[in-house]
Amino acid sequence: MRSQSRGLVLILALAGIQSAAAQSDQDWPLFRGNPSQTGVSQTRLSDNLDVLWTFQIEEGIEASATIFQGAVFAAGLNGKLYALNLSDGKVRWTYDAGIEIKSTPAIHDGILYFGDEDGYFHALKPESGEEIWKFRAEAGVTSSANFIGDKVFFGSYDNSVYALNAKTGELLWNHLTGGYVHGTPVVIGETVAVTGCDGYLWMLRDSDGEVTQQVELGAYVAGSPAVVNGQLFVGTFENEVLSIDLNKEELVWSYQHPKRHFPFYSSPAVTADQVFIGGRDKMLHALNSQTGEANWIHQARARIDASPVVVGNRVIVADKSGVLLSLDTQSGEVKWSFEAGSPFDASPAVAQERLVIGTADGLVYCFGEKAP
Repeated sequence: MRSQSRGLVLILALAGIQSAAAQSDQDWPLFRGNPSQTGVSQTRLSDNLDVLWTFQIEEGIEASATIFQGAVFAAGLNGKLYALNLSDGKVRWTYDAGIEIKSTPAIHDGILYFGDEDGYFHALKPESGEEIWKFRAEAGVTSSANFIGDKVFFGSYDNSVYALNAKTGELLWNHLTGGYVHGTPVVIGETVAVTGCDGYLWMLRDSDGEVTQQVELGAYVAGSPAVVNGQLFVGTFENEVLSIDLNKEELVWSYQHPKRHFPFYSSPAVTADQVFIGGRDKMLHALNSQTGEANWIHQARARIDASPVVVGNRVIVADKSGVLLSLDTQSGEVKWSFEAGSPFDASPAVAQERLVIGTADGLVYCFGEKAP
């Protein structure tokens, strides 16, 4: 790999690069569940899921849902954000942004945040949908938000990473990269790590946005990175999955399928010993997190752009043919499947023994175990 350092001091407290615990089983407040973006849920999920309810959103869904305090927050390409009861799917409130929403809502310290395709970044009261403030970037915001204390971070298609005061929306700093920032920043202690279409990993100090490290990845990245035990994992459009040691500032391993060379749009789900990532090669790859060797590979019907989620000894993955699968994390054996009849662009959100996901035709599904 194509790795370089600019000689700046990397400010990473040891505690900050340890694996962050997944969110409680009650909530899924961020795009990948937690600030380290591991895509791991602590809830229990039935081996045989039933459809508990559905909700229709006109014009389709690309953003993943968020689950918080008994509510589901789902955004649509019709420009509306919906707050639904997790229990029955009934509407609590609707907020109209007026343009497509592709950014997954994120909730932090009692405020809900999301971006829209006009470049507005919104802050709402999650209990009512009332607007608190909004900030406008110079281009659309597909990135979801991440947080350190009272600061909120997100990327934009104006090539920038933004840091705002989470309470007021005041601009604290922005860092201009060399390409679109599609994915969500990952938080590592007091550092914000961002990948994007310029082919670099940027490590930015949260207080002022100063670059503490820059690593060349050799390809542009659409997905969001995940961090576990000081290792950062990300897939690229040069058909590779990379692991980078943040302490040593060097590549640990790179993985590429020996025959099928296709981009990775999906963000990885990472446990202490495995990395799960979907590819445009129509495969779910389960890799050894220390060596990058494939433990097993599942052949799907269509490409996998949605990001997988790990729940206990199962990995949940959705593909472009509209198939949602639950597989054994150790063997890759399919344990449960569901055919929605419409492609999945959004990734699963899992909390409170429920799985919520939306389809390209706009149907929000809530799965769980029906009461006897």
